[in-house]
Amino acid sequence: MTQAWHDLLFAHWPIRPGLMRRLLPSELTLDQWEGSCWVGVVPFWMSGVRIRGCPPIPGASRFPELNVRTYVTYGGKPGVYFFSLDAASRAAVWAARRFYHLPYYHARMETTRESDDVAYQSLRLESGGEFRGTYGPLAPVERRVAGTLEHWLTERYCLYTVHAGRVYRGEVHHEPWPLQEARAEIAINSVATAAGLVLPETEPLLHFARRLDVLIWPLREA
Repeated sequence: MTQAWHDLLFAHWPIRPGLMRRLLPSELTLDQWEGSCWVGVVPFWMSGVRIRGCPPIPGASRFPELNVRTYVTYGGKPGVYFFSLDAASRAAVWAARRFYHLPYYHARMETTRESDDVAYQSLRLESGGEFRGTYGPLAPVERRVAGTLEHWLTERYCLYTVHAGRVYRGEVHHEPWPLQEARAEIAINSVATAAGLVLPETEPLLHFARRLDVLIWPLREA
């Protein structure tokens, strides 16, 4: 598949490994940075979503998405594990659940941009979980190098999911993240709580990316 991600915020919090372990499938290994796991709440919107070589599907090619994620390894390869993914497209939710075995949920979502500021709101329609906030960049784009926390959090090129006791991997390809230091005013953030996560009462680590073009391969058993 091809798609473009726009106006993306990474909001990250450190979590103790013991609290995270009970929420992950036993087949996956928690990835840690200096003894801590990290959870990310990531709002953005997509465009140009389509199967390569095919025209866009009406109602499933442009929509907001919001995910809650952490970081794992399997067979020594680092990747991303999703606790939840909210999307404003029913067709996208159905397809992702059916073909990628990912925990997608349909949500009522809206995102607007004025100058550099992005206003974002999402309300999950099935089982609760809400996000509402405003965010934007603070500094120019800076490529993050290997060995930094920012690189460790973002430069991951596959996702993992577990279905019927089997581990599956979806390969992802894109250029290095064009990260910018960011600011955010988050008024409501219960999507992590809906996944069973309790975020620490500390300010999150914030980064912004204006656009990233992405290729996603079919899911394969790892």
